[in-house]
Amino acid sequence: MPLEDLLTHLRTLPDSKQKEAYLRFLNAMGDAALRKDGGPEHVTGSCFVFSPGFEHVLLCFHRKGRFWVQFGGHIEPEDATVAEAAQREAREESGLGALALLSPAIIDLDRHELQGGFTCSAHWDVGFAAVISPDAVTTVSDESEANRWFPVSELPAQLPKGFHERLDYVRRTAMALPEARC
Repeated sequence: MPLEDLLTHLRTLPDSKQKEAYLRFLNAMGDAALRKDGGPEHVTGSCFVFSPGFEHVLLCFHRKGRFWVQFGGHIEPEDATVAEAAQREAREESGLGALALLSPAIIDLDRHELQGGFTCSAHWDVGFAAVISPDAVTTVSDESEANRWFPVSELPAQLPKGFHERLDYVRRTAMALPEARC
């Protein structure tokens, strides 16, 4: 069950206000927290895609949000875990069928309010990381206007609030994973 798997992985994270907020939300909402029709706020899964060496990040220009962001989206009934949903969304939105998560370990938590164009009011996003060659051919999904590799030191201006800090944290954390050293 995706909810039990998510709770198990959340409990392994260091204590923080954010972790506690996620646990309260999930315990209050139950399985509905993982369904896009489960209420105005729900969990999403996302994937930060890096080049080998972690010097570049692949972002998509989100059509509704009007900003560059990591790949991600809602959990579907066929997704066994939030990590699986994040990987599926990244594959669908990038066209990178060979993309695989570095680890099922949660690397990022970010609750964000949504405006204009969205039918829900907030996403409780759970982030993961993947590495793939920037030579791999990408395609653009209907939800995006473009996909593009950026040097992590030269990100575009149109980013969600706090994205620089999140990306820096995700990058450092992903680089420290044993799977990243293979």
